[in-house]
Amino acid sequence: MQTHAHTPNAHGHADAERRNLTPWRTEDIDALFALPFNDLIHRAQQVHRAHFDANAVQLSTLLSIKTGGCPEDCAYCPQSARYDTGVEAEKLMPIAEVLEAAQRAKDNGATRFCMGAAWRSPKPHQVDAVGEMVRGVKALGLETCVTLGMLRDGQAEQLREAGLDYYNHNLDTSPEFYGQIITTRTYQDRLDTLARVRDAGLKVCCGGIVGLGESRRERAGLIAQLANMDPYPESVPINNLVQVEGTPLSGNDAVDPFDFVRTIAVARITMPRAMVRLSAGRETMDDALQALCFLAGANSMFYGDKLLVTDNPQAEADRQLLTRLGMRASSEAQLSTCGDDTPCAAH
Repeated sequence: MQTHAHTPNAHGHADAERRNLTPWRTEDIDALFALPFNDLIHRAQQVHRAHFDANAVQLSTLLSIKTGGCPEDCAYCPQSARYDTGVEAEKLMPIAEVLEAAQRAKDNGATRFCMGAAWRSPKPHQVDAVGEMVRGVKALGLETCVTLGMLRDGQAEQLREAGLDYYNHNLDTSPEFYGQIITTRTYQDRLDTLARVRDAGLKVCCGGIVGLGESRRERAGLIAQLANMDPYPESVPINNLVQVEGTPLSGNDAVDPFDFVRTIAVARITMPRAMVRLSAGRETMDDALQALCFLAGANSMFYGDKLLVTDNPQAEADRQLLTRLGMRASSEAQLSTCGDDTPCAAH
């Protein structure tokens, strides 16, 4: 198997530190998935401790600022207007309500506030409105992230000028499997938006979903796409499919929990400096499984009562879990302090 021994320069530019010197081949990533579980977790822990405090986790809260009515046909999404899921189309939330939710998130310990709108691509006046929300959330002292669909030229720059930190736009799955999940936009459409985001100087939040019916090889193909971005994303959400009645993927076979943990571990190994986020699907995970995800290298999670329109473990339950594990909430800046391969705890 090809060796990827990337030792970042402690004084180099942040982007330079997030470039894999040798591209990851899908077959090499598939070989990581095939490792004995204990060997894979051990390797992921070594990588994780070389770059992060292993007992700290960054907390984010996600708010749906515009719910339902999306024209896309993403087979997993209850917000698509094409499926009868009981999710009604709503208007964009008033800015006052968004800022109230952001303040509650901050009071509960979140350091990043993410806002999602069910649009294929935002119109100019919608970007104006979201920009005002970003300014208000930044004024509260929170990092900001939005996911608004595909961006046109100039829109990423507009959001950056409003103070946006991260733009989320997931690849969802591998290029080979993508067409079985979505037909209303292409894989290249997604890559084009990510390029606009990166060119505008914004940080990239980009990951995928496990449990769409993909093979292990296709799962490896998704990780290869992410890890070979130049540079790879600062934030990588790994979602476990939330099956919603009325969507085409309702009734899919559930992913083996250990396969989900393997995906976290492989993401950590291939993108050593990324914030690997435990995202959708946590409401079906028991505490032991979530602990394994942290052990495998997850160091960020969505936190609160809702994840867009699906349930998420409540904030108090999350706090209790972190206390039982001897873990603590921390900001990204506090986490990513190590520039060499010694454990952060040693500094």
